[in-house]
Amino acid sequence: MTAEDNTTTNPEAKSQSTAGESSKRFMITGGAGFLGINLVRHLLARGHQVTTLDLLEFDYEDCRDKVRAITGDVRDKAAVSKATEGADMVIHTAAALPLYKPEVILSTDIEGTRNVLDAAVEHKVERMIHISSTAVYGIPDHHPLDENDRLDGVGPYGHAKVEAEQICKSYRSKGLCIPIIRPKSFIGPERLGVFALFYDWAKDGRGFPMIGSGNNRYQLLDVEDLCDAVYLCATLEADKVDDVFNIGAKEFTTMKEDYQAVLDYAGFNKKIRGFPAGPVIWTLRILEKLKLSPLYKWVYETAHKDSFVSIEKAERILGYAPKYSNKDALVRNYKWYLENLSNFEHSSGVTHRVPWKQGILKLAKVFF
Repeated sequence: MTAEDNTTTNPEAKSQSTAGESSKRFMITGGAGFLGINLVRHLLARGHQVTTLDLLEFDYEDCRDKVRAITGDVRDKAAVSKATEGADMVIHTAAALPLYKPEVILSTDIEGTRNVLDAAVEHKVERMIHISSTAVYGIPDHHPLDENDRLDGVGPYGHAKVEAEQICKSYRSKGLCIPIIRPKSFIGPERLGVFALFYDWAKDGRGFPMIGSGNNRYQLLDVEDLCDAVYLCATLEADKVDDVFNIGAKEFTTMKEDYQAVLDYAGFNKKIRGFPAGPVIWTLRILEKLKLSPLYKWVYETAHKDSFVSIEKAERILGYAPKYSNKDALVRNYKWYLENLSNFEHSSGVTHRVPWKQGILKLAKVFF
């Protein structure tokens, strides 16, 4: 695939950055995605120059003319090299998510990461910040999880994320500073995907089913807090950040309580309702095999279990201080969903930028 340079860098982009920091040139893989666009805005607001690389067109009107947007694939070495040329920092967010075919996940998330690392070495960038996932921990038997816990990725996506991290660590011997961030599931402006299903039911005055009792604790993360963590890894001393960090919300309660905050905000006096996990999971396994449900194994096999990580290391070393609780993040994302519904209500796909097709689950809505 040939890389296409869609725009030119805004001549005013090299303005003074905040806190006396000099302007840097950032390259973001997956720059047209949910995390990508939030990072773009975060960096532009601090006076930095940004190049994006993504398979999708960079179509955000608020900053389209302020970035150098390259359409290309991280599996294409030439495209990655072109995007990386001149960069001081690389933030690698591009990944094929679990709804993609296994071969696409493995080639994108493993070989794509290797291509980004090779380009970073070739162009002598200062740092390559790798966005991993807490999916690398698999389905754990204890909580909270810390950065030294065993890695055991579930499915092609989890496996690919584990191997990508191992590749990153091997490139440190080439003199490259590579902070690795393991974020919890993150939400906020531009986030749709599986959360759009919940928000659709909430806006239509429906309750929502939960796998299990809902009394488990499932930590989330607001994308703004994630951007703050990435920026700390880009600006603090290299010897501090050349490490692995869990990133998540500091304040969270049970799933039932956290998600109820959205239904309360919606104002229809509806409730989160728990259902026995075993029968629901078996049903969802069958529906997934029949391609009648958008929910994949990682979602429905873990939704009824505790899932939270320790962020103590990030707090201590990076000074990470998340601003949003689970409830805050969910309601903030829901407000954005309502305000922008007309832009995406008739679209669907497999990325976080668009709603996922509800499939047969849409029929269940009438019972809530």
